[in-house]
Amino acid sequence: MELLEHTPRRVLAIVAHPDDIEYGAAAAVAMWTSAGADCRYLLASRGEAGIDGMDPKRAAEVREAEQIRSADVVGVSVVEFLSHPDGTIHDSMALRQEFAQAIRRHQPDTVLLFNHRETWGPHARNSADHRAVGTAALDAIGDAGNRWIFPGTPPHSVRIALVAGSPEATHALDVSDGVDRAVASLSEHRAYLEGLGEHPMADPQFLRAFLEQTGDRVGVPAALAVEVWRF
Repeated sequence: MELLEHTPRRVLAIVAHPDDIEYGAAAAVAMWTSAGADCRYLLASRGEAGIDGMDPKRAAEVREAEQIRSADVVGVSVVEFLSHPDGTIHDSMALRQEFAQAIRRHQPDTVLLFNHRETWGPHARNSADHRAVGTAALDAIGDAGNRWIFPGTPPHSVRIALVAGSPEATHALDVSDGVDRAVASLSEHRAYLEGLGEHPMADPQFLRAFLEQTGDRVGVPAALAVEVWRF
């Protein structure tokens, strides 16, 4: 794995659920916004199926509010929700079109995504929502740059997509100065973390150890592993 030097001007993060960005990628967002980048979030769902002990309607309200507070911690003020059904999002042409239109509207040079691969690693299957959203978003990047696909809005070309959480990561971003804000950002998902019970990922400090472990691999205090796609 090699360090990737990347300083974006405008970033659009496209993920399935509230909290997806906070499990690592928010450390990079914190670094970018501090450097003056315009970072924005687009979530396919409101995460209503994510808390076992809470009614989905209430969970959607709670998790949306938590995501907005979490984004604010790392300097993000634009957070959009598409309200696809949490748990049953599928890679459809309509989803691709929504993502392509969002890319044209927000005009990022960098798209930040979450793991779209089948697994997290050996014997650890990835969520169907993550797979569908990540795959559709990668396709939508190409769509957004082609004026003849989903016509009606001007095309926009994205330079690079970075996929956090991928088991096929080839690069790492030095996020050493963003770790504290990333942990604070994850901590804003209070109801979600409480719903995880005794799971190790319920403790926001898990994130610090995770990023420091990746940092050890590339010789920096903390790093975010990413799969890189160039366009």
